[in-house]
Amino acid sequence: MRSLNLHHLRYFWAIAHEGSLTRAAAKLHLSQSALSTQLKKLEEQVGHPLFERLGKRLILTEAGRIALDYADTIFQAGEELLSTLQGRPSDSQQVLRVGAITTLSRNFQIEFLGPLVGRTDVELIIRSGTMRELLSELESLTIDVVLTNSDRQLDASTTLVSRLLRTQPVSLVGGPRLKKKRFRYPDDLRTVPILLPSVESEIRVAFDRELTRHGIEPIVLAEVDDMAMLRLLARESDGVTLVPPIVVKDELAAGILVEHCRIPNASEHFYAITQRRRFPNPLLLEVLSLET
Repeated sequence: MRSLNLHHLRYFWAIAHEGSLTRAAAKLHLSQSALSTQLKKLEEQVGHPLFERLGKRLILTEAGRIALDYADTIFQAGEELLSTLQGRPSDSQQVLRVGAITTLSRNFQIEFLGPLVGRTDVELIIRSGTMRELLSELESLTIDVVLTNSDRQLDASTTLVSRLLRTQPVSLVGGPRLKKKRFRYPDDLRTVPILLPSVESEIRVAFDRELTRHGIEPIVLAEVDDMAMLRLLARESDGVTLVPPIVVKDELAAGILVEHCRIPNASEHFYAITQRRRFPNPLLLEVLSLET
């Protein structure tokens, strides 16, 4: 078997980072035709197209994204070799790119990524955004996974795959002073004010359905779509807060908040959404395997 031609790989690497044959050719002091020929030879050797054309733009294919990750590693290793021999050592790292919707519990994210946190051989890149933004990045292979608590925006025609990671209960929590008198669910919600997630969340929909069934119209202090903000407000509120216990686990452990009751017929689901890939990121496979 022939060994990989590193000259061809470096040409590909330059094209990928420049995003253009014209700019890469100018940087390498080559003609565009010569550079295109070298790229074709590399594609023939690896057995996959590395780019597809979108108008005048060159877009990495899945194989191209994998090749670029390896090329980055290879050429970084060359730089590290020089640095080490010159007395400036550095460590190489694997990279996992994670997208998390802005409303997702930070505690859940930490628990999911916990096995990788602190590893010197791993670099975590975590981006927050809307579901639409992150799914677009996932489809373009610029991130490896989207963590979310809803997969409703996926349709049957998509190439994306939704994997249920965990199902968490939903509770009413509040300050310890409310614990002096046993909280009676759902009757006390007629008089005790409440902090709620926004109406777009699945747990809010389930909770509203429960209260409607009991004929209760709650006294709503606030509706918040950011779980981090809901957690902070829960600490300051004189009422109760509808939240998955994982969001406020530190406050529950410290006694700052207490769990009054679990809500029947309501739960929060956490999903990992991935792209169908022939070459999945091994770090992602590692953390997903721990969820089974």
